[in-house]
Amino acid sequence: MVQVLNRNSNETLSERAQRKNEARRLAILRAAARVFRRLGVSATGMREIAEEADLSPGNLYYYFSGKDEILLFCQERTLERLGATVKAARAVPGSWAGRLRSVLSGHVHCMLDELEGATAHLEVEALPEAMRVGVVQKRDAYERAVRALVAEGVKAGEFAPADPALVTRAMLGAVNWTARWYRHDGAQSAAEIAGSLADYLVRGLLPPPAGKKR
Repeated sequence: MVQVLNRNSNETLSERAQRKNEARRLAILRAAARVFRRLGVSATGMREIAEEADLSPGNLYYYFSGKDEILLFCQERTLERLGATVKAARAVPGSWAGRLRSVLSGHVHCMLDELEGATAHLEVEALPEAMRVGVVQKRDAYERAVRALVAEGVKAGEFAPADPALVTRAMLGAVNWTARWYRHDGAQSAAEIAGSLADYLVRGLLPPPAGKKR
């Protein structure tokens, strides 16, 4: 009985330590995103990231072995969030337009909230090839998932006839590009940009009202 209690206690401590470690890694990610935004990925070093995260370089290396690992963590986490957004949208009853709008809005939030407008998510080519392969596979899987939403909306007659692959790439390019021009002190908040851009992109897929031609 004592051994069981000790094991449960050890598991609780381990889970708590893992959560604390993950929270610290996310804090470092946000700090790195701010530096990437200011200096660019190529000009950013571990020292600059450590200073932004209020850590010594030695402490930073405890959580990440180098800048490549931070960049990999950034891209993998972003793609995991994006994949979860598509899955959640599919699980909610409603129109294909509503589902697609939810995904595009979530994509913008991911870029502007968690990454604070940094372009790190887009810097796939900055990764060594061994790290890049898995990221590209996840990125392509996400693109296919969004493309499927477009294709099913077209098939259902909710969207006008279109090439789902072309449309999807255009939409993802638009939402990714927000990281290039977004400013925290700009006229619109991240939430306003997410909602407005998602509405605009989805509206472009809708067929014209009866009696009207495009």
